[in-house]
Amino acid sequence: MKTKFFLAALIVLIGTTAFAKSPDSSRVAVIGQKNTDTFKVIYEGEKIGNVKMTILNDNQEIVFAETTRNIAGFIRSVNFAGMERGEYTIEIADGSGKQIRKVMYATETSVKNVRISKITQEGKYLLAVTNSRPEQINVRIFDGADNLVHSEDRATNGNLKIVYNLKNVAGVPTFEVTDSAGNVRTIKY
Repeated sequence: MKTKFFLAALIVLIGTTAFAKSPDSSRVAVIGQKNTDTFKVIYEGEKIGNVKMTILNDNQEIVFAETTRNIAGFIRSVNFAGMERGEYTIEIADGSGKQIRKVMYATETSVKNVRISKITQEGKYLLAVTNSRPEQINVRIFDGADNLVHSEDRATNGNLKIVYNLKNVAGVPTFEVTDSAGNVRTIKY
């Protein structure tokens, strides 16, 4: 019985050692963060050496490249703010080869966080936009017959609240909010 247990433990130990030393892609991890613009890249090398991190866009164009010398590992935050939406490739190259991770970056847009409320005063509406970063938006208001009655560009810096007096607008107004990426949110009150 002791011999069987010993052999089983030995097989598990040999198997674990064999898989731990294989050129596995588990030496690099990319983790999305709470802030949707940021990814954390974690690298653990087999030995101390030079490591090159390259980020390519979906057209395989290099948007960032950095070489770090004499390291065995790192944890690095990568900020995609200002980049176009799409799939990006993160390549980590060291003396053992190249490892590739793909990430999908989609900018957070404030048009998801648009609220319209009718205020108790006749014809007044509150437009509220909640956002965690500055962004340019366009606000268009249409009357009940879909005629454009108001259009303006606004810069948001966090929260934006505007009261519109639509007392003289005929019919039920429609609000259309567009962000700089072209995302549109339409709310008919």
